[in-house]
Amino acid sequence: MWSNRWLFVLAAAGSAVGLGNLWRFPYITGENGGGAFVLIYLICIALVGIPIMMAEVLIGREGRQSPVNSMRSLTQQHHRHRAWVLVGWMGVVAGFLILSFYAVIAGWALKYVFSMAGGGFAGASGDQAVAAFDQFLGSPWEMLLWHTLFMALVVFIISRGVVAGLETAVRWLMPLLFVLLAVLVGYGVTSGGFAQGVDFMFGLEWGKLTGAGLFDALGHAFFTLSLGMGAIMAYGAYVPSSVSITNTVVTIAVLDTLVALAAGLAIFPVVFANGLEPGQGPGLMFVTVPLAFGQMPLGALFGTLFFLLVGFAAITSAISLTEPALAYFVEQRNVKRSKAAAGIGVVCWLLGVGTVLSFNEWADVHLLGQMTFFDLLDYFTQNILLPLGGLFIALFAAYALPKAVLKHQLGIKTALSEKGWLLLAGVVAPLGVLAVFLVTIIGLDNIRAWLS
Repeated sequence: MWSNRWLFVLAAAGSAVGLGNLWRFPYITGENGGGAFVLIYLICIALVGIPIMMAEVLIGREGRQSPVNSMRSLTQQHHRHRAWVLVGWMGVVAGFLILSFYAVIAGWALKYVFSMAGGGFAGASGDQAVAAFDQFLGSPWEMLLWHTLFMALVVFIISRGVVAGLETAVRWLMPLLFVLLAVLVGYGVTSGGFAQGVDFMFGLEWGKLTGAGLFDALGHAFFTLSLGMGAIMAYGAYVPSSVSITNTVVTIAVLDTLVALAAGLAIFPVVFANGLEPGQGPGLMFVTVPLAFGQMPLGALFGTLFFLLVGFAAITSAISLTEPALAYFVEQRNVKRSKAAAGIGVVCWLLGVGTVLSFNEWADVHLLGQMTFFDLLDYFTQNILLPLGGLFIALFAAYALPKAVLKHQLGIKTALSEKGWLLLAGVVAPLGVLAVFLVTIIGLDNIRAWLS
């Protein structure tokens, strides 16, 4: 069990707050025109993200086991079809595969901590920032070193258990993350571009929001909360019965959203102060941000703090990705937690080697269409396993569990509250996830052509 509600909040927020908030959210906001996108994103969090997260936590707390065994136990107990157990397996597999390439990307952040601290970007030009990133990606041995270091840190933490490992990590890392983010926002205020950054983030320019942007907002609202991969379900198994799931999940969603917004307020003022383009895509973090900090007073210090922040967020997210598989092996195979952690770490590390090579030696090796090894893992997990996992989790909670279980776990006291939650979890959220799934797989243009 978590020692208290706030440690669960910090752990789940740590799972949710990762590269998606600090890396992806700012650049997709930039690509979709700012404030209008942010507003749609917040609505999607409320209507899709929160109901599915509540469903994951309540299944985990009711099952009190790993995602696989929780689903197996609940299907047997309530006489549901055993195919529902596949939902637990999908989460385990998704978390396992995602960690293999997540650790590689997170290794980039660790590398940039030392690059910024060493003054590697002081006075650098745009071409130099691009060349430095390309040179790093072109070196498999250097990428492998940082991938290995990150994976070793994660294995060390998770091998120590829930209290000594997970709780200790989040007890220190999450407050540090919030402090670092606050310092960077304060730095953004003094950068000279803060007013422009705020206007960009919160100015409602509906003309810049496209249909694709709407689905980006909906998709990110789902993915940013770590839904569909079993991590929240595994963490939910450790939640004390006295804790309110509704209040806790809303708190987690608010924290996650505040971090995403604060990341934008830390990044965009620096970008605007240096006359750079906010819609830079994935290169915003590893090219534009180092370049911007390299041009500013005390840029090396604050650039180092920024990538420390990214590293902390990545570690807390990576820890949660291991928990579904780790809990299963400890329960089902009676393996010591430290040995299970080491085994998972080694296999994820080996899979991660494929991702490392996808950026250099195997860059021209295409496994499906034009997809590299990394592209295929990313596409399969993000676009298939996670949406389907989230969809079925919501449907299982809304329709397969008895109403008495829902009322008990969620503390529902009125018929109106029950109907409201069932509407969101059983209709609105599944339709939202299904829409994102279909648009991603089929393509928005193809769907429009078919409808016309």
